[in-house]
Amino acid sequence: MTDLIIIGGGPAGYVAAERAGQKGLSVTLFEKTSLGGVCLNEGCIPTKTLLYSAKTYENALYADKYGVSAENVSFFYDKMVARKNKVVRKLVAGIKSKMKSNNVNVVEGIATIVGRSEKGIEVSCNGEGYTAKNLLICTGSEASVPPIPGLAEAGERILTNREILSMKEQPESLVVIGGGVIGMEFASFYNSLGTKVTVIEMLPEILGNNDFEISAILRDIYAKKGIAFNLNAKVVKVDGNKVIFEKDGETHTVEGEKILLSVGRRAVTQGFGLENIGVELHRGGIKVDERMRTNVPNVFAAGDVTGFSLLAHTASREGEVVVNNLTGRDDHMRYNAIPGVVYTNPEVAGVGETEESAKAKNIAYKVAKLPMAYSGRFVAENEGGNGLCKVLIGEKHGEIIGVHMLGNPSSEMIYGACIAIEQEMTIDEMKEVVFPHPTVSEILKEVIFEF
Repeated sequence: MTDLIIIGGGPAGYVAAERAGQKGLSVTLFEKTSLGGVCLNEGCIPTKTLLYSAKTYENALYADKYGVSAENVSFFYDKMVARKNKVVRKLVAGIKSKMKSNNVNVVEGIATIVGRSEKGIEVSCNGEGYTAKNLLICTGSEASVPPIPGLAEAGERILTNREILSMKEQPESLVVIGGGVIGMEFASFYNSLGTKVTVIEMLPEILGNNDFEISAILRDIYAKKGIAFNLNAKVVKVDGNKVIFEKDGETHTVEGEKILLSVGRRAVTQGFGLENIGVELHRGGIKVDERMRTNVPNVFAAGDVTGFSLLAHTASREGEVVVNNLTGRDDHMRYNAIPGVVYTNPEVAGVGETEESAKAKNIAYKVAKLPMAYSGRFVAENEGGNGLCKVLIGEKHGEIIGVHMLGNPSSEMIYGACIAIEQEMTIDEMKEVVFPHPTVSEILKEVIFEF
């Protein structure tokens, strides 16, 4: 008998396993492919590794702006890919080491939920049976494949995030169907290397639920870099290397050596016996409460499989909530301060309400914003570049409800805004916080003093 069985070794699963092991629970973790899940093997880490290579290449190309001479600058695509693979292997090995040091029993194979008995929850894998007091489901998500005519016939020309990371050669041209975070990060990477990139997006703006103004600025930056954007456009057919879409009542065609499908992800709820214990689904994912409990006693779910916030850091925190409640700490999941980052160049980061979401929720707010050039450190390190920092506060109490940034290194600064929102800090309280100087993070304080 095990205290906790976890199905899925992604950010929700392996973090929960580590925390449970640290607190003395006996844990068995099942993973069918490789520890780390989509994030480490087919998403977050490999894309960021490639994007850093591209950023390094761009910095060398334009080094003369900083008084540095870099002649005959070139890149080696195969070496970029090889380094990406090396980084992934290293981090997977690190997770394996963590599991071992915390006495987590890792079983490689496809786990199937058999059912419930007087002993507990029963799971089988590789012909063996396992029983636990509690079950945590962390089966993650997979790329959505829309029913576009011609996709199947296009064969290997069609890519998802999985296949594009396995390419051994750089394509001359790439059509990205979907201008969300994943689509824009790959568009950014290949644009930096000289690939002709076209983005087709159904919505009026890229980056979905991000701040509309910042998304528009980023799109303008990349349009000047050469990416062709087609907004309010619906793909109706794929014909070989041609993507046919409708826009403004007219039909258009664009060609691409490769075509990336980036129209979202869906929770993996099939293929592991979920139906055998009667877990309730909601909007395509497993329905959970604020403590990540399903409708079945002692059965929890965390991560992308809930279909709610499909982010690795959300998944990790959800896994921690499960373990805390199992070990005596009353904990619940909160989603008001979940940061989102787009690792383009420049980066985009945001947390909390946007102007659009605040209006939709009838939240009375005030907004202040400043160009990133108000930060001396930003000017020193971003010759000719600019960006934006925007802060939203509640009109009644003056508490910070949203912060959104465009400019490097937004990804490394946004956590401060997360803390402010989580702690319901007011602008008066934030004004008393001492920021290090000179740092780009000072832009947040500069904007707050605009209120």
